[in-house]
Amino acid sequence: MITFEYSLVLLLLIPILYCMYKCREEIVKRAFVHLQLFTLKGPRFWMQDLFKVLILLLFIFSLASPVLIDKTNPLNRQGIDIVLAIDASGSMGASGLSATRESRFKTVQRVVREFIAKRLNDNVGIVLFGDFAFIASPVTYEKEIVSLMVSYLQTGMAGDNTAIGEGIEQSIRALSFSKAKTKLIILLSDGEHNSGRISPSDAVNLAQQRNIKIYTIAVGSDFNPKLLEEIATQTGGQSYVAANEEELKEVYEDINKMESSSIKSAQFLKKDYYYQYILVFTFFLLALYILRRFRGLA
Repeated sequence: MITFEYSLVLLLLIPILYCMYKCREEIVKRAFVHLQLFTLKGPRFWMQDLFKVLILLLFIFSLASPVLIDKTNPLNRQGIDIVLAIDASGSMGASGLSATRESRFKTVQRVVREFIAKRLNDNVGIVLFGDFAFIASPVTYEKEIVSLMVSYLQTGMAGDNTAIGEGIEQSIRALSFSKAKTKLIILLSDGEHNSGRISPSDAVNLAQQRNIKIYTIAVGSDFNPKLLEEIATQTGGQSYVAANEEELKEVYEDINKMESSSIKSAQFLKKDYYYQYILVFTFFLLALYILRRFRGLA
């Protein structure tokens, strides 16, 4: 995107152009009988005016500092790639996390959407798992779309059992094209691994090979704390237990702080400045104009 860093300077064009139109040099007429003694050298008067206008315009444009802002440059987005692996088994339809009779899954949806909104500089994706796992949303910077997708998810969409191994495997697959230095999986479950074609230990080995860190969050009362703790420990993450909505928010907030992005995108926009080129060309034209005036050609 091409813009001006000091765009208000362009307002100077209004009085300058008005003055150049209204305040022209008045040509004083003189009577002389022998006109043949004079010859007209140099450009016509309109060429002289055009030359002066061009110099002024270029000078004002250089003062306004034209810049090319690159918002797609990787410097704008040196965040973390995160996959939120969410248990959608039948047991997640039970209540118990919130003060109301709201299901665990509905509570998790709300807290997860709040977490996504805070990851300003990161790419986020969603994996849902039950009997099997699938990528509900690819890893993307369009977090509004990811958050909207989370609101459409329901328990039972992937079956009623709990395939933790497949949840990890599909999360790794979602990160397969990631070029981020830091890649995270935040896995939330309320049950034991009892389904799927890949074991959690094999899935963890894949995560280790790809340098992917896994945080685990246990909700409810039927989970396997040892398994979730081993998954987190072996990949360099941490294991959490949340008994209610407030604790769940605190868990995501803790992860949010520990895995904060190293830069802010708004502070690292890539800008290419072009005022110096315009300024050099302006001074060249000004020097040429002065030289022609000195020689009587303008």
